[in-house]
Amino acid sequence: MREVAIIGIGQTVVDEHWDRSLRDLAGEAVFSALQDAGRETVEGVFVGNMLSGMLSRQENLGALVADWTGMQGIEAYKVEAACASGAAALRTALMAVSSGEMDSAIALGVEKMAETKASETTAALATAADAEYESDQGLSFVAINALVMQRYLYEYGWKHTDFAGFSINAHANAVHNSFARLQEAITEEDYRRARMISAPINLLDASPTGDGAAALLLVPAAALRPGTPAILIAGSAAATDSLAVHARRDPLWLAAAEKSTQRAYAQARVSPQDIDVFELHDAFSIMSALSLEAAGFAERGQGPRLALEGELGPKGRVPISTRGGLKARGHPVGATGIYQVLEVVQQLREQAGPTQVPEARIGMAQNIGGSGASIFTHILRRA
Repeated sequence: MREVAIIGIGQTVVDEHWDRSLRDLAGEAVFSALQDAGRETVEGVFVGNMLSGMLSRQENLGALVADWTGMQGIEAYKVEAACASGAAALRTALMAVSSGEMDSAIALGVEKMAETKASETTAALATAADAEYESDQGLSFVAINALVMQRYLYEYGWKHTDFAGFSINAHANAVHNSFARLQEAITEEDYRRARMISAPINLLDASPTGDGAAALLLVPAAALRPGTPAILIAGSAAATDSLAVHARRDPLWLAAAEKSTQRAYAQARVSPQDIDVFELHDAFSIMSALSLEAAGFAERGQGPRLALEGELGPKGRVPISTRGGLKARGHPVGATGIYQVLEVVQQLREQAGPTQVPEARIGMAQNIGGSGASIFTHILRRA
């Protein structure tokens, strides 16, 4: 298998884009990535998306994007893995290029979520859960995560306010990201006073949805032009767990995160101590704690301690959500996995501005589909 590099990145602002369509958002991200890479076309486009059929009444996104961007004739199709669709698209593009099947490919994530009623969007998101045993019984994703968080607090003796640091860190970083949806800082008092959504999860424990698109352009590392600012994909792995949380051997352990992370570590020949920046899937603050534990950055049941001790900022021991994360950058679900990797690329290129992690050379992104059912982990290295 060939070593693969990311040479182009592009993104749109995450927001409520009432006047823009799926193809328009996707096109902006694709053209930005092509321009960044100094390319005019690629051999394939793999589109990460979860909700286009349900919310936009539009499928066949590969052909839609290829046509809109003037690349008719190339191979292009949609990849779906719930909220991990973006990372799944990246892994698909990576396999196409690393195998030698293609010499260039774009991994694109795009989602439109703002124009439908909240009840319709919530119902669509719930299709990533177990329809028979979770969503058909009235459980939304917020409710599922609330049950997990409630059990975590009970098992390990933490207070709800011990999770405030995750949200405070994400918002502090988003202030410096012009592509983030919530570019505003919050305080611990804001967190305490936030409206409860599904106890113990309040409004500041949860990420906002939105419209957005992000793209990455991949080529074989051996084909890099002299002087090209390349970021190598050193590890890529995926794993699954049972779809329903109650069916897992341990509902407080992300087994799929542990499996995919360990595989990616082995491929990249690194350990948690080598990771300079970790863009985790902070759709809910409880997922931040569980991800840090499953990936080896914290002992079991001790994830919140990193937030309490101030170790998660750009200059901390385990920098996370350095451009705002899902919590403040926003969570356009099918595009999130691409945004995460793009932000790792920015860190490794030293393009993260005030939230730059000093001397960042190795970064990791982890994208979660469902409540831990499908998890993709990618490790990047500065060439």
